[in-house]
Amino acid sequence: MELLIKLLIAHFLGDFVLQTNNFTKKKEKLKLRSYHLYLHAGIHGIASWLLLWDLSYWYVALIILVSHLIIDTGKLYFTTKKNNRWLFALDQLAHILVILALAVYTSLIDFYVSDRFIELLWPLLLCVLFLTNPVGIMLKIFFTRWTLSDDETGIYGLQNAGKWIGMLERLLIFLFIITDNFGAVGLLLTAKSVFRFGDLSKAKNMKLTEYVLIGTLLSFGIAILVGLVFKNYVL
Repeated sequence: MELLIKLLIAHFLGDFVLQTNNFTKKKEKLKLRSYHLYLHAGIHGIASWLLLWDLSYWYVALIILVSHLIIDTGKLYFTTKKNNRWLFALDQLAHILVILALAVYTSLIDFYVSDRFIELLWPLLLCVLFLTNPVGIMLKIFFTRWTLSDDETGIYGLQNAGKWIGMLERLLIFLFIITDNFGAVGLLLTAKSVFRFGDLSKAKNMKLTEYVLIGTLLSFGIAILVGLVFKNYVL
């Protein structure tokens, strides 16, 4: 595990500490013609070897260097404005998978998956999936009985921000419930009240306030119910 941790430290140092915005822009502009790309891969290889500090692990540093160069090159040539976020996530996942594979091969880490974990996995995936888009769509359909115009809302936020906020808050509540952190649910509700209902009170729109309040309570209530069912009948 020590080797795995050191390689992860080297990765985060190379990608997020020792790489500047100007460095990244030069890579994106010139791609394979940029020496910054090769220097970046070299930094990862050197940082990995220095942290491991063992000549017998020279091949680990070399594999880190070469794999980083290949993965980053692919990212540079396939990235567009539309897929930028997803390719960034895939890029990081690919690097971490290489590191994990090296750690397993070098240190012979034994990953044992218990039967109990398998038993919990499918119900957990069901709950997480249900609390994301399905609940959001159900709430959206429920609220078609009430309609608010743009003038009534008076709030023009980021596109799809409400959808993502709802999914994240339900998943957090589910996590708090199954880990017995009930106080954190109240803290989350309080925090949302401070940020959300302050604006609503200024708007002085009773219809909008009730609309948001019903949506929040339904979203929180469903997440709490799913968490309690999972905690009492699955765990």
